[in-house]
Amino acid sequence: MKLVVLGAACCVLGAGAIAPAFAEIVHLTSGRTMNVAGHRFEGDMAILALRSGGEMSLPKDLVAKVTPDEVPWVPPVPRSTGSVPQVPLVPWVPKVLASARVEALIAEAAAAHDVDANLVRAVIRVESAFRPKARSHKGAMGLMQLMPATARQYGVLDAYDPAENIDAGVRHLRRLLDRYDVRLALAAYNAGEGTVEKYGGIPPYRETRDYVRKVLGFAGVQ
Repeated sequence: MKLVVLGAACCVLGAGAIAPAFAEIVHLTSGRTMNVAGHRFEGDMAILALRSGGEMSLPKDLVAKVTPDEVPWVPPVPRSTGSVPQVPLVPWVPKVLASARVEALIAEAAAAHDVDANLVRAVIRVESAFRPKARSHKGAMGLMQLMPATARQYGVLDAYDPAENIDAGVRHLRRLLDRYDVRLALAAYNAGEGTVEKYGGIPPYRETRDYVRKVLGFAGVQ
């Protein structure tokens, strides 16, 4: 893999290299920032090594600059049992399914609301297959299939606008993750919080159980 250096103070990321102690902060042209393990450029795309594992890509022109992270960060070391080392889980890395713009919006919203970008991407894949104009028979709208009440709750003016839809959907998912573990949060995203409370867990609906299983599978979560 080709090593990439951005500025004299920036860190270098190479194949098989241990993540640097100070990692990096990616400054986006939107004004938002992302904390990453490292970066490289491939053509017109910026490839970001995520601290949670795996990589994500976005158009290079959305990156204003990359600076060292002043707060030391040590990547988690997987626990091992006996003499057989554990193989760390490799998060799901999508094929070309989402447009570059949607990938950038996922990255921005995930960073802004502290939600794993892989999880957001998996939710969108299951909800709408990355179709911004998707609409369900129940009235759910857009990439993250916002119900009208949810769209109003987060002040969405146009639920079919990818930026508004993804930001509201990730904010809603963040609120659910603050209340439940990831499996129950996904169940609540699909079936509603009231249903999860009623059954005291994932409701006994095949649709919801399949939904949780698919999203976790695409996100690389066991």
